[in-house]
Order: sequence, then structure tokens, then C-alpha cells
Amino acid sequence: MAGEPAGAVVASTTLVDTAASGAAGAPSTSAVEGALAALPGPRTEATGAELVWQQVVAEIGRARSVDLICHICPDGDALGSALAAGIALRSLGHEVRVSFGDDPQVVPESLAFLPGQELIVPAADVPDVPELVLCFDVASEGRLGLLHEKAFAAPVLAVLDHHASNPGFGTHQLIDPAAPATAVLVDELLRRLGVPLDQDLATCLYTGVATDTGSFKYRATTPATHELAGRLLATGIRHDLISRQLWDTGSFGYLKVLAGALQRAVYEPQAAGGLGLVWTWVPYQDLVLFGVTVEEIEGLIDTLRRPAEAEVALVLKQDPDGTLRGSSRSKGAVDVARACAELGGGGHTYAAGFSVRDEVEAVVARFRAVLRPVDPPALE
Repeated sequence: MAGEPAGAVVASTTLVDTAASGAAGAPSTSAVEGALAALPGPRTEATGAELVWQQVVAEIGRARSVDLICHICPDGDALGSALAAGIALRSLGHEVRVSFGDDPQVVPESLAFLPGQELIVPAADVPDVPELVLCFDVASEGRLGLLHEKAFAAPVLAVLDHHASNPGFGTHQLIDPAAPATAVLVDELLRRLGVPLDQDLATCLYTGVATDTGSFKYRATTPATHELAGRLLATGIRHDLISRQLWDTGSFGYLKVLAGALQRAVYEPQAAGGLGLVWTWVPYQDLVLFGVTVEEIEGLIDTLRRPAEAEVALVLKQDPDGTLRGSSRSKGAVDVARACAELGGGGHTYAAGFSVRDEVEAVVARFRAVLRPVDPPALE
């Protein structure tokens, strides 16, 4: 079963500064390793993160069929990472399927421009026992949705992720909390597979990096992040059009939903140890009334987080079955990943989420009760 480490695989491995590697034009890892193997003298066995990378690349090389899974309700980093890996593996001759465990399975309109979407299949079309599964940007098992059982049935389940809250699941873990996006790990994977960047790959990876860095404004952005963005731009992609599609395009119906959400917004100055909480919710009826999908309102949290009076922002979005999807943001003095973990979710120190079945007031009360200031403010 994929839930148990296999053989010599390191059960939990954290990578550091993955984004700094993989300069354009560099020889592939396989070529370098082949040259080193030909040299005389004693060998030093790879350990830790390098060993896991080598094992994952070897497993991919042996596989005929590869299933690439990202988290439910995928954002730009999740879907961009999976599609980039899918395009690369297809170019190497693998049979590839990209999927996520939602039903119905909906690609957000803001991501409709991503290349490689012909690789996407419904969760039902993923084999019951896949040969090899690569899992992208999934912070916890619950985020696999309908694909949980199938993913864990695979003999090899490799997890590529950057969420600090990821507990480490599957047979191979490539988890780097220092990476600003899972797309950074995919860039490293492509380098190790010897797949050069082209515009399709760069579009997917740039979307992932730009999405999870808030267009390069979040603290996790590093010089290496900009170096990667430079290599992606060098392929000739139109970053201005990508950014417009991600953040500056929406329907008129979205404006009506936004207006209702802002009208319902509540400011609680005493919450989060006196640092303040602002929250709101979007009933499913509003989405139906104005013809808006729940994916289309993902950016609502970025508007709600603006008030200087509140350290934490929370948006609850209602699904047809009554499930509330929570999106939270912190400005640095509260670890919202820890708070969301208490509600069965997870994420990053400054950005995290959860899904729960309960009344709005009860969910807000539970969230409020687990908000704790950190001292000093957390870095991520």
C-alpha cells in the first residue's frame, strides 16, 4: 500500500533551497550521474533528500503509466504543477493522466488558459490501482477527495509539496516548506528528467509560482524565486496576460457576490488575542443567483484581508451540500495553518484553509477559539 514507506525510501524528507538549482542549459542529472559512475574509486551513497529524488526519478523511468493528482478545487499552483509534469512526462513517452478528486470536476475559469488540459480526466477514469502516482500541492490526505483510495492503492505514491503542515504521506515525500510554490519542485523534477523548458511548461510553472507568491509579493519570495521567474520569462511567455487572467478578469456576477459578502463582513477587534479578525461568508444561493462558481470567488479573501485593523481574515464559501470551505489569511502575527489544522485543514503560516459541515456561527466560533498570536511573528 502507498500509505507505508517502501524499502529504503526515506519516510519523511524536507528539502532546502530547491529553487536555487536547475539553471537553464545545465546538463541533466542522469548525464551527470552517469559520468560520475564511470569514475574510478569508492562510492558515497546518496542520503536524505537526494536519495528520494533519485528514487522518484528511477520509478518514473520504470513506469509505463503515470497518474498525476493535485488537490481538490485546484488553484494555479496545484493544477499548473500537475499539468507541467504531465506535459513533460508525455514528451518522454509515458501514458499520462492528470486528475483531481472533485465531482463535478471543474477547472476554474481563471485557469482555462493553461496548456495540457487535454490530459485531464475525471477521477473515475483513474485506475483503481495506478502504476505510479505523483501528487502535487496536496497538504493532507483529505485534500485528495475522491482519489484518496486510488492514490493509496498505488505501489508508488510520490508527494511533491511545499506546505509546512504536510504530515508526510505516501511512499516518497519531496516536501520543501521553504519553497514558495510546488511549481518550484516541479521545475527541479523537469531538470532531473532532462526536459528543457518550453512555453507550455513555462506557462504552467509561472502560473504556479505567481499564484502562490501573490504575484511575488509574499514573504516566501526569494532571489531564487525571481531567478526561476526569469528563466520562465526567457521562453517568451506573456506574463502580463497570465496575470490579467489570474487576478484581473471576472464576471459581473462576481461583483454582485462580492458586494453581498462585504455587506455581511464582521469585524471582531478582540479576536486573535486582540489583534483582530474580519470574516464573512458566501451562501450557495448567491452563487446560483448570480451564476458564479465557488472557484471564481477564491480571490475574495484578498479583498477581505485589506483592513489594517484586523490581523486575520476568514471567508466561508458554501457548497451545494452545505459544506463550508474556509480560506484564511494572516499578516504574520498569527499562524493560521495551526488554526485551520484544528478544523481538519492546513496550509501555510499566512494562508490556510479547511472544509467542514456545520453552521456558519459555529464554524467561526471554532476558528476564533484556536487563533493564537505567535511571538515573534512567524516567518515563512
